[in-house]
Amino acid sequence: MRQEFRTALVTGASSGIGEAFAGLLAARGTDVVLVARRGDLLDDLARRLSARHGVAVEVVAADLTDPEGLGRVEERLRERPVDLLVNNAGYGAFGAFGESPLEEQLRQIDLNVVAVVRLTHAVLSDMLRRGRGGVLNVASMSGLAPSPGAATYGATKAYVVAFSDNVHAEVRPRGVHVTALCPGFTRTDESAGPDLVWLRRADVARAGLDAVAAGRALCVPGAQYKAMIPALRLAPRALLRSAANRAWQQAAVTKNDG
Repeated sequence: MRQEFRTALVTGASSGIGEAFAGLLAARGTDVVLVARRGDLLDDLARRLSARHGVAVEVVAADLTDPEGLGRVEERLRERPVDLLVNNAGYGAFGAFGESPLEEQLRQIDLNVVAVVRLTHAVLSDMLRRGRGGVLNVASMSGLAPSPGAATYGATKAYVVAFSDNVHAEVRPRGVHVTALCPGFTRTDESAGPDLVWLRRADVARAGLDAVAAGRALCVPGAQYKAMIPALRLAPRALLRSAANRAWQQAAVTKNDG
């Protein structure tokens, strides 16, 4: 059964896909809670959304890699539950794992995994009690394929896909939807339209919102990326790793030469 969401909390809402989520939800009449580190950007977005769409917009400035900031958002979700949680905030550090600072790897895990798990846990108890609600977890195509050069990022997104799929199976019989959104390359602004590689952020956000409303466990936006899924599932893993590694090595050489 398709769900409508009256209230939503969006993390990473100050820019990119998160801002697109917030705008689309507000346009649909949903009251939104905006979460990100930059309170000034959130305040500006809140004013624009409230003026344009007449919805209630709340701002929570918080760094979800900081235990105190994450705890405040958890507390907000438990004290005043929402119909939809959009775990959009994410971070990626790129480069050879063994040559990258450990702190960057751990920060990715804190934001891409720990925050997603904790906020999902915080919101689910009330949703299950009411028998309705949704959680949309933003993963990536990197979570479905080998990602040399982004080993930790790809692993965190693979976790988000598996976590979402398993929790979806647990809660859907009780009226709650959990969806993993796996976009490919996405433009963070609207300066250009879609092409054979790049997606528009509004199209990605719209696909994710429609998928969680409809109760689908996985959403891959864009025909070009949907077409890749059978190959990713059927091709030998060693072949995929080899191809991905060659592409990454070539990209690294090009970057260094430039």
